[in-house]
Amino acid sequence: MPPLTDQDVRRIIREELSKFIFSDRFFIYKNMQFADGVSIQTGLTNGLKIGTTTSEKISVYGVTPVIQAGAISAPATQSGSYVQVDVQSIVTAVNSIRTAITNFGITA
Repeated sequence: MPPLTDQDVRRIIREELSKFIFSDRFFIYKNMQFADGVSIQTGLTNGLKIGTTTSEKISVYGVTPVIQAGAISAPATQSGSYVQVDVQSIVTAVNSIRTAITNFGITA
């Protein structure tokens, strides 16, 4: 096989870069680290989506990634007087919220 010419090398690079630039996704097999003080800018029209299905796992602040938490039932509408069942539904909802944000990593 004859050695590659400068034109051959340029053609190969152009073809490979084209595949990379025009792909609809990038696969990253290493950790990403951003310099201190930089920002991630997102689109102003459609925004940014992280996790495209409820079964994808994500987290923040170094906790183990989790799937999306299940639906949290709204507390019962309070009656005019104290009713233990109504108060318990509030406690249950608040505890579910606390569990979800702790598992995601927002609180410890």
